[in-house]
Amino acid sequence: MTSTARARIDLDAPGPTINRHIYGHFAEHLGRCVYGGFWVGEDSSIPNVRGIRLDVVEALRAIDIPNLRWPGGCFADTYHWRDGIGPRGSRPKMVNTNWGDVVEDNSFGTHEFMDLCDLLGADAYVNGNVGSGTVQEMADWVEYLTRGDDSPMARLRRENGRDEPWRVPFWGLGNEAWGCGGNMTPEYYTNLARQFATFAKNHGGNVLERIAAGGSDDDVRWTRVLMESAMSSHAPFPSPPPFQSISFHYYTHSGTGIATDPATEFSSAQYFRTLAAAADMERIIRAHEEVMDAYDPERTIGLVCDEWGTWWQVEPDTNPGFLFQQNTMRDALVAGIHFDVFHRHAARLRMTNIAQTLNVLQAMILTDDDGGLVLTPTYHVYEMNKGHQDAASLDARLVEVPSWDDADEPLPLLSLSASTKDGTALLSFSHLSADEDMEVTVDLRGREASVTRARVLTASVPTAHNTPADPDAVAPVPLETTIRDGALVLRLPAHAFATVELALA
Repeated sequence: MTSTARARIDLDAPGPTINRHIYGHFAEHLGRCVYGGFWVGEDSSIPNVRGIRLDVVEALRAIDIPNLRWPGGCFADTYHWRDGIGPRGSRPKMVNTNWGDVVEDNSFGTHEFMDLCDLLGADAYVNGNVGSGTVQEMADWVEYLTRGDDSPMARLRRENGRDEPWRVPFWGLGNEAWGCGGNMTPEYYTNLARQFATFAKNHGGNVLERIAAGGSDDDVRWTRVLMESAMSSHAPFPSPPPFQSISFHYYTHSGTGIATDPATEFSSAQYFRTLAAAADMERIIRAHEEVMDAYDPERTIGLVCDEWGTWWQVEPDTNPGFLFQQNTMRDALVAGIHFDVFHRHAARLRMTNIAQTLNVLQAMILTDDDGGLVLTPTYHVYEMNKGHQDAASLDARLVEVPSWDDADEPLPLLSLSASTKDGTALLSFSHLSADEDMEVTVDLRGREASVTRARVLTASVPTAHNTPADPDAVAPVPLETTIRDGALVLRLPAHAFATVELALA
């Protein structure tokens, strides 16, 4: 059985640019994300560059990873950066009380992280410690990383083997201050954020984008308090806002809460509820934007979603504190839906960071200690969608589409977005039906177009996932398309993500 849908895209009316940092990533000291993921050590038999796993670097470079957030997450507000510099053998240990209650030896610290960013070609997003740290500690870390003269922290960095300063564009002012970052009220945290931001200085040519930690989901109270403070006129002399962006976090599940359902076993109802929850990101971003627009109609302050993704039960026989979960075709569709929403809000949304890059939650890559590496369905969505980075968003609208109606709000069974750059266009489609194909007709308006490449990501069932024994169970394959009378026509299989690349005349 086949359903039908119609859409239209105005190819000649580019909108706001989709910031490449919307495709950002997140690496916390959590489970096997850093240790056993990025970091294997210089003595490992797994090919590495200065202890950093080489095949992971190559796989992430292939999706044009734009930035990496580190060291957390909840871990960031217990992390003291001086413990992670100097000779590895003499670095003090600590207990990672947030994730698994394991002993952390600090062998992966500031220099290793910045080396990783250099290898990836990615910008660094360093999350500072507001919860248990001090203003001076954060100020010193910024100086250590980014100052180039003979300052005390620059001298210390040189003593540890790095002469030139690094470029660090993004700086987080704590994490989840409403919870693991200190159980603060928004008013209390806002005052701290202003203070910490004031002393996180721009050194030399390095200009920080300071990111204040906002609320969870649609808790816009945090956004309102931060915006009122940022845009107030109480300063004794004109000055820019103390922070340049505000973050929020949103995790997707099937309706019963995070970490409650298996990743690879789910009913049809759980499948659709998960996708409906992913689509609810539209409402959540709009809620934050409405508050921000009231204080900042010029959109000088950005919105950042620096943690998002699915959160399922851990895989059997793994440490529950390590958050290792499998990644199915359903997760890929969650990613596709999110990116369509992100593209529509490119005017305010500056960055997002999926949680997390390796071996944790909705990961790009799963690795093992024997050198095995699996690219997940979500990884393929990032690869297929990478052409949207720094492209101009296009108005892509559904005209007619079937929906799943067993919910408070009907869920359209097709999600799409489009962008244009350098005489090309990239169209993305997420077909959500669990068991029906869909014929989609897209009216391409404003410019002549021809298809240069079309691919589809799907599998026999939505629970399909990649494993070391079957690494390509879910992998992109060519998709047949036609253009008739200015309309793109394609047939999408059930539960499929697809991209179509166009050359524009």
